Order: sequence, then structure tokens, then C-alpha cells
Amino acid sequence: MTGHRETIKTTCPRDCYDGCGIVVEKENGEVRRVLGDPEHHVSQGALCGKCAIAYNGAYLDPTKRLQYPLRRVGAKGGGKFERITWEEALSDIAARLTAICDDGDASKVIYSHYSGTLGLTAYLFPYRFFFRLGATEVDPDSVCNKAGHVVLEAMMGESSTGFDPRQGQNAGCVVVWGANPSATGPHQHKHWLPSLPGKVVVIDPIAHPTARAADLHLQLRPGTDAALAFALMHVAQQEGLLDQAYIAEHTLGFDQIISEVENATPEWAGGVTGVPAEKIREAGILFGRGPSMMWLGQGLQRQTRGGNVFRAALALAAVTGNIGKPGAGIYYLNGAHTKGVDLGPVLAQELCGPDHPDPISHGDMADYLEGPDRSRALVTWNNNILASSPNQARLSAAMKREDLLTVVVDIFETDTASHADYILPAASFLECDDIVSPYFNNYTISAQARVMEPMGESLSNQEIFRRLARAMNFKEPQLFEQDPSVIDHMLGGTPFEGSFDDLKKIGTAVLYDEPRNMFADGKFATPSGKIEIACEALAAMGHSLVPEAHADAPTAEGKIRVLSPASEWLLNSSYGNDDQILERMGEPKALLNPAEAARRGLSDGVDIVLENDAGSLPLKVGLSDDVPDGVALVHKSRWPGKMASGANVNILYDGAKADFGDSTAVHSVEARIVPA
Repeated sequence: MTGHRETIKTTCPRDCYDGCGIVVEKENGEVRRVLGDPEHHVSQGALCGKCAIAYNGAYLDPTKRLQYPLRRVGAKGGGKFERITWEEALSDIAARLTAICDDGDASKVIYSHYSGTLGLTAYLFPYRFFFRLGATEVDPDSVCNKAGHVVLEAMMGESSTGFDPRQGQNAGCVVVWGANPSATGPHQHKHWLPSLPGKVVVIDPIAHPTARAADLHLQLRPGTDAALAFALMHVAQQEGLLDQAYIAEHTLGFDQIISEVENATPEWAGGVTGVPAEKIREAGILFGRGPSMMWLGQGLQRQTRGGNVFRAALALAAVTGNIGKPGAGIYYLNGAHTKGVDLGPVLAQELCGPDHPDPISHGDMADYLEGPDRSRALVTWNNNILASSPNQARLSAAMKREDLLTVVVDIFETDTASHADYILPAASFLECDDIVSPYFNNYTISAQARVMEPMGESLSNQEIFRRLARAMNFKEPQLFEQDPSVIDHMLGGTPFEGSFDDLKKIGTAVLYDEPRNMFADGKFATPSGKIEIACEALAAMGHSLVPEAHADAPTAEGKIRVLSPASEWLLNSSYGNDDQILERMGEPKALLNPAEAARRGLSDGVDIVLENDAGSLPLKVGLSDDVPDGVALVHKSRWPGKMASGANVNILYDGAKADFGDSTAVHSVEARIVPA
């Protein structure tokens, strides 16, 4: 006989463009199924493949989940632990952190976090503890998107206010540049892009499903994006499609790049990018004629000149007048502030002391962790640095230091957790209330609802750090603010007129009924009040005053460019321990174009090793027409501990940085292919 059944709405808080609505089915108080919400404007009744599997698999599986505090036994990194109480764990950790602070070494407590969950409270509240402590943050954006943020903030005063996707219905052209929605925003690929009345142009070295579905795909050689942007400006100029009025009123410095634009003919660009000149001309006319929207992918700036690429791309949008009008605009991210959420009080930065240390880059983390002169403790939450950060081999060795106090907060025993002294079990998104602000749109806010009790003794991120603050005898009231107060504050700044309980009933609230036109007033928070193509702020960082039509040199003889984009089955490293996901992914491969493989005498399934000065990675060859010549595609973020080699593709990445923000340049990795 069936018992009591109920359904509860909630929201997916993963680091994804979509922010899907979810319906959780319960029977007799137990979660039975996690499904897409048929009433949600994005998910439209279906979750993506990876979330549908993981949320009904590893997330509900008590044999996978961390349920109790654990303390290391045996050698560091050996992955052996004993169960202890919360009181023991917090008392031990607090005593060791207090001793470090008493020695004047609070800045040698390194904390690393990112987007394992984007529920705003779980993501941001732990900052308060580390601000009070005086610890050193590993800048989370430096492993993902910092170069793009630095450039957009300098040139136009804002990097997280993008187009309203509803404006796509007014667009004549939408360019998706360096993004793969089919893997990282599957519902934008499935629903939004096909709904657009205008032309879709994809610029990407890989012919992924979104590129194949586009009206026009410019499959350029990696590292040549800026040259292509200049050629598109050249076409617009030659066709009379530059917006001279917008250039005069709202931009600064176009005259300083005009000669380079004039020289960037489609024929020249075709030679350096590998894109046929006629396709460059077609794309330039489509975009210049407009109105046009430009989606700048986060992967686009993960190269050594990634910031320069963004400078050139923004210049293209500006000089064609494709900003601030219906059906036009650029998009990198839409932050919660675009919906009225004030995150400042959530962070409580007033807890920082006057000498609070500057953040460090993920590219420098191994340097900091290798010796006690720069680090005495490492605390992580919401990320798995041994799967996602550069210098994988060095980082793993550094984390085996016996004198490095290592505390990991997670819902699973990740590779990073296996190197911990203490593991603190975190509650999943199904087990705590929160606010979710999807970052593709700028007009909705969503409720993440607690639909089940935390598994075992797990606690939310924020509750863990409240208890740790109490164990350290901190007194500041901000450290102990409860979730309902934090949530009410965030929701109170938005146009939503109901309570959090009201939001939970509907799941997602549309805050603005009509499509918004961002930057319609033509005002930009820069010194000139204009989009600064000639940008003194960026020049002051040691770079050119203006963007350059740069193209990377071809890969050196004997090497191959290694691109490591997202897989459709992982979200960064999330889901890397789900058995069904691992089965779907199959064994790790280096995907090569058949012609590239033939030139190298390689056939499908043969064993090879990719190697460079940073490390080596054994893989099998896979053949794919989606991959261009000169490129090996190896999907990122597999858990190293699940691989026979004990490594993933980041073993090849030495932490070389992009041109701005000490940000990642992982897509500029080169390696040799040698026999296994």
C-alpha cells in the first residue's frame, strides 16, 4: 500500500548557466525521485543528463556521502580516517588555528573555495570566518574567469551585468564565442538558442553540438581569437556598418586601433586563424548589421592572451553599436546584484582587519603550500583543488606535508579530502534552504528548499563555520547570524514582494516582466564614462593601451595544443564519483582529428602518453572530426583518484597565467605525444 506522497519545488545550485527548477517527489517522508520542474521556464520538465543521474544517485547514496566528522590516521594522503565527534573535530581544529594565530601567522592559513554550490548563503557566509581570522584567500576566480572580469571592469566598469536573454527575440544575430552550452548550459542549447529568430554564430576551435547546430561556425585555430575580432571589425568598417555616432559618444580610443583594423583583412585573418575569408566576411556582416548579442564564454579567456581577446571582442561590440539597444548587448555573467541582491552585508567585510592579506592565485597555490614559511594550514570548501587546480603533482606532494593542518569541508571524499587531517561532512543542497541566482539571466531569483534532513551528522557550510567560530571563542555577532536572517536580507533587496516561504511555493520568481535593456543610458563606470578601448587602467597593469590583433604562434614542432573543456557529464569536478556518470564517460581519451592521428601514425584506441615539463598523462586515442588539426582534446575535471594513472589533464598544466588577473591559461597548454 502506498503511503503519503508529496512534491516539493527547489532549484539546482550548480555552477551552470541554467539554474533549473526541480521537483522532488517524496513518499512517507523519504525522497524517491529528483526531477525537472515542468513549470520552470528553463528546465521545462527535464534535468540535464548529469544532474538527473547524480541527484538520484550519489547525492542520495549513504555509501557515497560523508556523514560524520573524520580524523586522519596514518600517513598524510593515505586516505585513512577514523570517525570522531563534532566536538572533538572542532576543538582540535580550533586549538591548532588558535596556536597559528597566536604566533602571528594568521595570514599563513590558506583558504580555498569555489562553486561546488552556488546557493548564496552556503557560498558566501564562510567568508566571515576567514575575514575575522585574517587568513589568505586563494582567489576563486583565478582558476576560472578572472582575466575576463578584470578587462570588462576596466573597459566598461562592469563585468557581471550582461544582456537579458529575452532580448534574443529582438536580435538579428547572436554570437556564442568560446562557450559550449551543449555541455555547460544544456537548456540554453536545447531551448534558448533554437528559439531565436536571428542567426546564431559560434566561434570555437571545437565543433561541439552547439557549434554544429549554429547557422555559422567559425572554427578557428586556438589562440587566434583577437585576430579574428579585428577582422570582424574590418568587415564592419568596409561594409559601412560601424556605428559612428555610438563610437563618438560612448567609446574612447577607437582611433588608436583603426589602422590595425584596416590591415586586418579577412584574407589575412584567414591565414592566421584557419577560418575561410568568406566565412569571416559573412560573420562580420551579420554581426555588424545587427542588432547583435555576444555571449563571451569563460573558456575563451583561459589562454595566455585571454584578456586581450576580451578587449578586442568588447571593442567589436562597441564600435558596431551593439550595446545598450534592444536585441543587442554582451554577456559574460549576470551577478545577483542585477536582481537587487546586496551581497555586501552577506560577506560582512567589516570583519577584515586593516592588514588583511591580499588573495593569491590558484596558479601560485603549490608555491604557497610547499613549505611552512608561507603556509601552516589549508581549509577548503566547495571545491576539489586536486582535480581542478594547476600544478597537480606539486600540489599533491605539498598537501602531504605533516605540518600542514588541512581541513576539508565536502559532501564526498574527494581527492582533496583524502589528503586532509580533518574532514567535516557538509549537507547537500537538498538538505538546506538558500537563495539561488542563476547567472545566465538577470530577471529571476529562486528558492533552494530543504527537502530532506541532512544525511548522518552533516551540516551546512555556514553552520560548520558558525560552530568553528564558537569553538575559537570569537564574539562578533556577524559570525553567528542564522540562515533565515541572511536569506531575508538578500531577498529583501529584490523586487520580489513575498517572503522566502512564498518563494519556496513557486520555486522561481520573475522579477522583471519585460526584457531589460542593459546600458541603455550609455553610461559606464569608467573614468571617462565611456567604453575605454584605449584603457589607461589596463595600461597601468603593464599592458598595451589598446587591444592588439594578436594570434598565437603555431604550436612548436613535435608538440600539440591541449584543450581541456568541460564534459557534458561533469560540472567541473562535481559528479566525478557517481558510478553511472563514470560509466557514461568511459575511459579517458585524447581526442584527435583523424587526419592529425594519421600523420602521427596513430589509430583509434591506441595507448599514448601526453607529456611536458609539468607531468605526463597516459590516455587512449579517440578520433573525432569535431577536433581541428593540431589539437588534442582531453575533457577536464575527472577525479585523479578514479584514474589508473592517479592524474587528470591538469597534471600537464604548470600554472602559467593569462595576461590579466593572475588568471588561468589552461587552454594554452602544449604537450608531446609519445608511445605508451
